[in-house]
Amino acid sequence: MNILIIAPYYTPDLGPSAPLFSMLSKALLQRGHQVTVVVMVPHYPSGQVLPAYRGKWIQKTVEQGVKVVRIGIPSIDRKKLSKRLVQFAYYQIGATLASFNQKFDAAIITAPFVTSLLPFIRHGIMRHKPIIMSIHDVYPDVGIKLGVFKHKLLIATVGWLESFCLKHSTCVRILSDSFRPGVRALGVPDNKITIIYDWVDTELIQPFPKDNAFSRENHLSDKFVVLYAGNIGLSQGLEHILAAAELLSDQDNMRFVFVGDGAGKEYLQTQSRHRKLSNVQFIPFQPRERLPEVLASADISLIILRRGIGFDSLPSKTFSIMASGRPIVVSIDEESETWKLINKADAGVWVPPEDPSRLADAILTLKQDTNLSKHLGHNGRIWAEQNHSPQNAAAQFEMLINKAVAK
Repeated sequence: MNILIIAPYYTPDLGPSAPLFSMLSKALLQRGHQVTVVVMVPHYPSGQVLPAYRGKWIQKTVEQGVKVVRIGIPSIDRKKLSKRLVQFAYYQIGATLASFNQKFDAAIITAPFVTSLLPFIRHGIMRHKPIIMSIHDVYPDVGIKLGVFKHKLLIATVGWLESFCLKHSTCVRILSDSFRPGVRALGVPDNKITIIYDWVDTELIQPFPKDNAFSRENHLSDKFVVLYAGNIGLSQGLEHILAAAELLSDQDNMRFVFVGDGAGKEYLQTQSRHRKLSNVQFIPFQPRERLPEVLASADISLIILRRGIGFDSLPSKTFSIMASGRPIVVSIDEESETWKLINKADAGVWVPPEDPSRLADAILTLKQDTNLSKHLGHNGRIWAEQNHSPQNAAAQFEMLINKAVAK
């Protein structure tokens, strides 16, 4: 079957979904399908396009058998939403033109509409092609909770456009059952919704030794490392990690490490200096090939979201941490999909969101109880291997594609 994927991020970009769609494309290829992906040029998280990808609006390559079409966008300061919208506009127009008469049997297009409306209209509405919409965050709910969408007219417009795309798609893929109520509220019936959990490269990410090149370079090998790795943005509430670090400042060998970049990093660094936290360290985003070392440098890894956000999101880093064999402290809404996953896998300890005292207590408990830490880390690794491989995801997407084509 000939499959078209329209998604903003793809390796070597550092966007959170980039490795997911790279792995999925290759796994679908291994199952005998032809795959074309239409993506942005690499620019995440800084907003600055990598020099090797500047100068052309549409670039076409074949990478490990996958046809990759990259759309040029301007370099911007990602802290400003208005400028990010300009990037999305460039991408939408370019993606539509680049795939205008593309021959394919079915397409996987990622929501929200700000990155996919025009190509969706071209292929789903004008050409009546089978379209699977893949949802990674439920809009406008996430924007409202983050305070990005404040005006009623804007919220209504975002909701209507999102509903339009989802109701006119053939099938809707969600990555957790907690997304179902929000998608239903947008007018999508249950018989169009399918859950396919995210996936992780369990061959690349393994329970490697803590003493590795990354930990030595950053003087972490002899520290008890509490790691947050990923986007340093608005939805996490990472200032609560700083508060926990302050509460645990008497733990001489403990280091709170942030690896990544994002719109909230400058604020977080300023707050760390203001609090005079000598046990906090910031390290820039690392290339994907170094991710196994980064995760292995941790004694504990953190997943944290602001109160109310956890019901609309299942951070993809969850599966990478599980694959790394490290225990997780998850600070997220109770009964959210991430909460359920960690409990089901018995891979970590839960604390309520925005509660630095409970967060500090959980970290200290795992530091003192090494047997519990090892048990939770081992459970996470086993769960990732059995349930979240790219091959497993490709098989599920293949069934969903067949369903969409049959419709």
